[in-house]
Amino acid sequence: MDYKKIIGYINGENEIDTSIVRKAIEYANNGADSLFIYNYTRDEVSREEFLKTMKMVAKECELPFIIGLFVERFEDIKKALYTGADRVVVKQALIKDDKVLIEAIDRFGNDKIMMEIDSIGDFKNYNYTQYLKEIGIYGVLLKHVTISDKLKKNMLKADMPIIIRDSLIRNDLMELMTLENVEGVATNYFEGKDIMKAKRVLHDNKVTVNVFESTLKFSDFKKNSDGMVPVITQDYKTGEVLMLAYMTEEAFQKTLETGKMTYYSRSRKELWCKGETSGHFQYVKHLMIDCDSDTILAKVKQIGAACHTGNRTCFFTDLAKYEYDAVNPLNVFNDVFNVIMDRKMHPKEGSYTNYLFDKGIDKILKKCGEEATEIVIAAKNPDSEELKYEIADFMYHMMVLMAECGLDWEDVTKELAHRR
Repeated sequence: MDYKKIIGYINGENEIDTSIVRKAIEYANNGADSLFIYNYTRDEVSREEFLKTMKMVAKECELPFIIGLFVERFEDIKKALYTGADRVVVKQALIKDDKVLIEAIDRFGNDKIMMEIDSIGDFKNYNYTQYLKEIGIYGVLLKHVTISDKLKKNMLKADMPIIIRDSLIRNDLMELMTLENVEGVATNYFEGKDIMKAKRVLHDNKVTVNVFESTLKFSDFKKNSDGMVPVITQDYKTGEVLMLAYMTEEAFQKTLETGKMTYYSRSRKELWCKGETSGHFQYVKHLMIDCDSDTILAKVKQIGAACHTGNRTCFFTDLAKYEYDAVNPLNVFNDVFNVIMDRKMHPKEGSYTNYLFDKGIDKILKKCGEEATEIVIAAKNPDSEELKYEIADFMYHMMVLMAECGLDWEDVTKELAHRR
């Protein structure tokens, strides 16, 4: 479903990298739909540092983000998109040659570049916005907007997605969000504030926004004798079971309203927002009900520890165990990668992994090439067992390469997720 977005914006020109990452995570936790982070400096060294910071944002924050960047050549756009950004915003006033944009659009598609227009006068120029569409610009980002009938008419004529950048000092969010063709509002007004609350108000006023809405009423659930439903909570990325607690109807509604897991404490006989005292909040990603409608499964982003003992999960005590091989692909890849990283950080004598690290990137690349060739040879053999071993050898060497180059599995899986 298409919905109007509240986009947190961050001016990266005068911010240190850790501050940008912290603000990005804060926006994500507070309910923003995406981010617009910009740094239009012409200094190449500063630009490279900014792009490094954007890679940190992609790693630490699950929100999609758009980068505003000074662009001189195709390579600038390529580097920006390779950080993990959804789109690149270029300033109309700073673009010297549209050929750079056209080259990037041909390479990456016509949904990857937006034009920031400094002057509303340019936006009124119908021929200019048509030209942007013709060369493949996805949409425009407008700032310094003053709402008028003429502006509304021009937006309608432009017939392309529009993001309005506004600090909400002169304009009202409700009006901006209901303007024709407006995809979202990028604002810093909600920095450090509860964006879910604002989205609830918009939703109540019939604006289509991304809020939690249950497909079933709480009255449709099968409750226990106390009128509650048990909730199993797990990490949304790993599937790790974190805890079990209970919800009343009020706790369920509060969870939907705030996007933070809220339970009912049977011992204290009161509502309990997980993390309110510890800071270990659980941000909702997905709520599901089982086949009997008597148990809720919550997939969450867990901050810190889920258990009051300080353990990540409440389920840390073994009762009985039968030895088995854990073959969940993500867990296996992460486990092997973690061993490789441990060798890199704490070298062990006689370790083949340390031998590769000591020899350096050229040796690692040579081994990756050799193992890739072995896969090709094995694939021509009807015996799939040999191919299995060669693929495993290649993946091990590939993980050594990842570790050498500062990548991990989350970097790779995020990139693959973008391609689905």
